[in-house]
Amino acid sequence: MSRYDTVMRFFLEQKEENEKRTSENIEKYRKGNCELKLVSDEEAYQDATVIVRQKRHQFRFGANLFMLDEFENEEKNRIYREKFPELFNLATLPFYWNTTEPQEGHFRFDKNCERIYRRPSIDLCMEYCKENGIEPKCHCLNYDALTPEWTKSLPTDVLKEKLENRFRQISERYSKDIPSFEVTNETLQMWHNTQFFMEDDFLEWSYITADKYFKNNELIINDYNIWDPCEHNRNYYYMQIERLLRNGIKHLDTIGLQFHCFFPEEKEEQHAKQKFNPERLYALFDLYARFGKEEQITEMTIPARSANEEDERVQADLTENLYRLFFSHPNMNGIIYWNLVDGYGYKAEPGDMTAGENIYYGGLLRFDMSEKPVYKQLKHLINEEWNTKETLTLKNGTASFRGFFGEYEAELHCDNKVKKFGFYLDKKQCCNSENKNILVVGG
Repeated sequence: MSRYDTVMRFFLEQKEENEKRTSENIEKYRKGNCELKLVSDEEAYQDATVIVRQKRHQFRFGANLFMLDEFENEEKNRIYREKFPELFNLATLPFYWNTTEPQEGHFRFDKNCERIYRRPSIDLCMEYCKENGIEPKCHCLNYDALTPEWTKSLPTDVLKEKLENRFRQISERYSKDIPSFEVTNETLQMWHNTQFFMEDDFLEWSYITADKYFKNNELIINDYNIWDPCEHNRNYYYMQIERLLRNGIKHLDTIGLQFHCFFPEEKEEQHAKQKFNPERLYALFDLYARFGKEEQITEMTIPARSANEEDERVQADLTENLYRLFFSHPNMNGIIYWNLVDGYGYKAEPGDMTAGENIYYGGLLRFDMSEKPVYKQLKHLINEEWNTKETLTLKNGTASFRGFFGEYEAELHCDNKVKKFGFYLDKKQCCNSENKNILVVGG
């Protein structure tokens, strides 16, 4: 059996059922009806033509922004800056405590702060996001595995004071401009540096304190160990979330689900049974949906494993099928791929493909910044197949269409005149108003 057949086995076996479900759910949950009503004193506009084009998705498609201006030459920096917004409307920013406050009281937020590889300053990232219409996301507030050296011997009561000060500093600086904050990360992995991590109230304290400083923001829990046992309520991550809610944590909005496929090639057949199996994946997402929370694929890596043509094809087709499935689930609000470029992963020197995350060849661009097939296929999905463009004829000033949720621009054409306007097709409004957005536009 070829590697392609091994990895794609369950998508191929369940092809008809899976394609039917994903296409129906995408139509049902990712699109809405929109009615445009033109208000104008000019009668000529009442039967004009309107061209509507989607500019940006409401659903989040993202990646980490850890390599912003971090490459060894300006040409690569330029290509990265250009390629990122071609696919993504969200960027995960590196708020790790050990690199945002490496010495106590010395915060690395400013654009001109000292450089740390794969940890661009938050202000630089924010500037880039604003320039490109990209939503920034905080990763994350309390990740004990990456705490500064100066915190590791602190008693719990003192560490809590330092952590609360960190929450306060981040809130004062960024809470108005960053919609979503991951509060805790990978607490089931048991990677930790401080005594506080092992205390009973580590999770509860983190969410209570986050609510204090981020009342108007989306709060996210995030973990890698989302599988065991897969679709049963004794799943470890499920029970952790259940405990938080039972203990009175009310401000927890989104369940983060990591999807790194960091395992050797000889174990692909074993992992395909749950990670690349549509039935198992839907059962897993349905399990977490019991909480009534949104879900998000927060960190995703699909390995090519090499630069050869066949391996890149495996990566591309598997990633496309997974994106279709994730995008179709009603509770999902985003898909965040991890490393955009091969050769610049965690725990590896740039270009060393024998170490760290680099060994998986899991990027969407090659080390030389050329587009891999997976990049091209995702670009087609997001910007073409899942993008709405319509030419409408107004009848008595009204026109209707069904489109993907998100931001639109429109052109009103009549008698060689063109008027432009923008509007937003919002999922929440559609759900709350008989599944329709009614937009009244001045002529």
